[in-house]
Amino acid sequence: MDTLKAEVRNGRLVLDVPTELPEGTTLELVAADGGDELSEEERLALHESLSQSWEEAQSGKLISAQDVLAKLRARK
Repeated sequence: MDTLKAEVRNGRLVLDVPTELPEGTTLELVAADGGDELSEEERLALHESLSQSWEEAQSGKLISAQDVLAKLRARK
């Protein structure tokens, strides 16, 4: 999900964003401080890893989460 913006009205956060979530859905919203604790080296490694994963996904080299979990559970 993309970042959402809210406006404060009468002490309440009001979102003006269309959604397909069912009526009554409860969401946990966390205020982001805009930063993280990654060093520049860690951030570069993360971006490289994400780029490699994206390329693998685009080329069809995927392993489903179900398969990964099944293999992990089989190790026990």
